[in-house]
Amino acid sequence: MFCLRNYWSPAFALVRERAAVRYPGEGATVGHPPKFNSVVVCGARGPRPRYPRVWKTRKKIGTISKSQKLVECIKGLSNVKEEVYGALDSFVAWELEFPLIVVKKALKTLEDEKEWKRIIQVIKWMFNKGQGKTMGSYYTLLNAFIEDGRIEEAEELFGMIFSRYMEGLPRTFFMRMISLYYSVGAYDKMFEVFADMEELGVRPDGSIVRMLGDAFQKLEMMDKYEKLKKKYPPPKWEYRYIKGKRIRMRVYPDSKTEEATKGDPVTDELQEAESIHLDSDLEEEAGSGLDRNVLDDASSGDLEYV
Repeated sequence: MFCLRNYWSPAFALVRERAAVRYPGEGATVGHPPKFNSVVVCGARGPRPRYPRVWKTRKKIGTISKSQKLVECIKGLSNVKEEVYGALDSFVAWELEFPLIVVKKALKTLEDEKEWKRIIQVIKWMFNKGQGKTMGSYYTLLNAFIEDGRIEEAEELFGMIFSRYMEGLPRTFFMRMISLYYSVGAYDKMFEVFADMEELGVRPDGSIVRMLGDAFQKLEMMDKYEKLKKKYPPPKWEYRYIKGKRIRMRVYPDSKTEEATKGDPVTDELQEAESIHLDSDLEEEAGSGLDRNVLDDASSGDLEYV
């Protein structure tokens, strides 16, 4: 066995120095407790050094700052495919995993700035990496194609998504294509998309019914217009987002109020498409109370929170 006669533990030495500070009249010297740098004292077993972990970075960079750097990295480049893809590859070269959240936030920033060509390049680069093939990414790419004026590529993308995800395709894709054909004046293609919706059992919303009704009236197809109105009557209530709160508003049959609540069918369908992707927490916040400013903005019509 080892001899521990002359062994003094650091913890016992620390207690002795504290006693000397408390009772200096007994011949003990006043001292200060030792300071251990990166050392943890463990009971009576002596100091145990702590080494920094190698696999953890000390400087934490959030996803928002990374997405801003990604936007700044590709914003000043030309439209050459190799140059943009090379910059994106160099940005994610040192990442252990593909930064999917960073890329999605960068796409949202580019969408707010209406950089449609950059959105198309980033999404295609992400798809080539085998990442981010979701309905949200497909819808962003489809919207970017339409806003950039590349209608043929948008139709090709919609056909691919429709053939692959026929029964699970969201209603927002049909709404976007119908609004595209309505703005261009391609009513035959709009009727085909609407026929596919009815075959799949997807119920159209108010904006789609209004656009189809306007198309039937322009083409003087009043019999189909009456059938459409009879099958899909105008709703008595509709949902609107005023200052971030979801509000249920009553729709009146009068012509003046109908025109006031009708608006532009193209912009209305985009607002309703964005409202579908909102979180359900918004409904709980809307049920907390009624704001006076909301009442002033929506004075026309009965308001009811859901």
